[in-house]
Amino acid sequence: MLKDYHQEIDREGAMRARARTIVERGGVDATLDVDGGRGVIETTLSEGLVIGLLKQGVSRFFAIFGHGSTDLGNVLRVYAEEGAVSVVNCRNEVEMAHAATAFAWQTGETPAVVTSIGPGGLQAMAGSLAAASNGVGVYHIYGDETTRGEGYNMQQVPKREQGLFGRITALMGQSYTLHTPEALRECMRRGTNCVHHPYRPAPFFIMLPINTQPQGTIVNIGTLPGRLALPAVAPADDSAYDEAAALLARFDKIVLKVGGGARRHAAAVRALAEACGAAVVLSPGSTGVIPDSHPQNMHVGGSKGSISGNFAMEEAELVVFIGSRGVCQADCSGIGYPNAKAAININGDIGDVTHYANTLPLPGDISAVIKRLMPVLEPGKSSAAREEWLRQCAAKKKEWASWKRERVEAAPVFDEVWRKPVLTQPAAIHAVAAFAKRIGAVKFFDAGDVQANGFQIVEDDRVGETFTEAGASYMGFAASALLGLAGVKDAPYGIAFSGDGSLMMNPQVLIDGVEHGLRGMIALFDNRRMAAITSLQLAQYGREFRTNDSVAVDYAAMAASVSGVKALFGGTSREELAAALEEAYAYDGLSLIHIPVYAGSDPVAEMGAYGQWNVGNWVEDVQGRYLEQTI
Repeated sequence: MLKDYHQEIDREGAMRARARTIVERGGVDATLDVDGGRGVIETTLSEGLVIGLLKQGVSRFFAIFGHGSTDLGNVLRVYAEEGAVSVVNCRNEVEMAHAATAFAWQTGETPAVVTSIGPGGLQAMAGSLAAASNGVGVYHIYGDETTRGEGYNMQQVPKREQGLFGRITALMGQSYTLHTPEALRECMRRGTNCVHHPYRPAPFFIMLPINTQPQGTIVNIGTLPGRLALPAVAPADDSAYDEAAALLARFDKIVLKVGGGARRHAAAVRALAEACGAAVVLSPGSTGVIPDSHPQNMHVGGSKGSISGNFAMEEAELVVFIGSRGVCQADCSGIGYPNAKAAININGDIGDVTHYANTLPLPGDISAVIKRLMPVLEPGKSSAAREEWLRQCAAKKKEWASWKRERVEAAPVFDEVWRKPVLTQPAAIHAVAAFAKRIGAVKFFDAGDVQANGFQIVEDDRVGETFTEAGASYMGFAASALLGLAGVKDAPYGIAFSGDGSLMMNPQVLIDGVEHGLRGMIALFDNRRMAAITSLQLAQYGREFRTNDSVAVDYAAMAASVSGVKALFGGTSREELAAALEEAYAYDGLSLIHIPVYAGSDPVAEMGAYGQWNVGNWVEDVQGRYLEQTI
């Protein structure tokens, strides 16, 4: 017999009372004195899950509700109405996965993504690649097929096997199926261990079967796990630090290669660099860990690095890896350090800390390890050779600055597609990045040529000025990321640096941004092609193939068709672009600036490539050099 409507009203009243109590008392833990102080309540799995997430500080949900989530959606409705949670409804699952990732990445808080299995779940899981690749913890909750086996459930994988979506999601991160309400406590324990992991956070996927969501259960709130919080750890044996200090004293040409895992340890990284007189080379995801103007900052290094960054990598005798995964483009597919004799690696992940050969691993929390290492460094260590090393690096940094200036200050170049002179991509990106720096905006970079030129151009002085999704290089991330802080109090202004192809991956943000009162800007750099791949084709084979199109799109008109979006044309000069940026920023809502940029063979059109990469017809050479490496 179908449940009576009045029974649902009674259940809602109890839910509403609990949600109100959580808000009034400032959190789930403060409600434990209810019901005799035991915190034992009679509820449903759906509400139990929401309470379990709230206990871990998860109160922000990005959702696309479907038939697989009606009961969970109803619980979220009640809790949202009482102010216990916020729910951002979206139009595309990839978009909301990116928005959730950006929210977690910026704030340090953990959100949840809600959708159903099937096409929606697959799209959300695809979007979770950005979180997985950049080490960002996000809960993904997918309404799953029923556990009763009454026949095929809509949108399940049409195959007679159990738990297929749970198996699929387990490939991307960790996954748990709430097959019974009593499994909630274990699910939440595994979840926080994954999304709040101190060194390698990742998405955690909760499969929530349709028929177990409304199932009644008894929940002991007091035993539901809170957010994982572990003390910082470092090697206990003093000999490891003595060995590291000896290596740092032995060599003069030292490089700290700083990866994205060091973003929360800027002070410690800078202290170590200054103490041992090392050059610092950044990865795309670690700009700002050491200020751009710091004399020891050699900027990014790798396949698309910089003159100074790649010089330091190539000449280094000792490399100290800090929070780095050794991604192919960050270390030139393993051949970025041809003169290195040894390495020290500081990382909490065992696989990453032992990645290179002839390495002294110092596993643990980066700041904790460096704090233990600093006192045993040779005091005042200096030598003429070390000073000369830093002078050489400084000269290369000056050369890079001159090279960069020539490109970012280049005059408009005649473009065959636009049939008139337009700004080059470096010049346009620099103009928007400089504007962002002046107003204190957060920059989000999309995949492709915009991203590659962007991390070579940005001049960050602190962590959090730029978020570049270089882990998965996911097209559509930047514009979607703007949605992450929609409705968040005192949120910083955000600017998405997006290519024309990337925006069309997730244009839904134009609608969702207006719906949720987003104030931010999309700077759309339009060169009518996949310029990063075009330049790779030309560099390797001398010909481009199927990386452009002949279809002109008026993106300003397209954006303007969405009520509430301020759409502007960025013009073809710095002056016109500057005026458009001011007008867009003054608008109290979401704005988009369509910026035509040059694509062609003029050398000022891009920042250049300085390293190696194991792709295409470079493979034989790169793999041959790999055998010559010491680390």
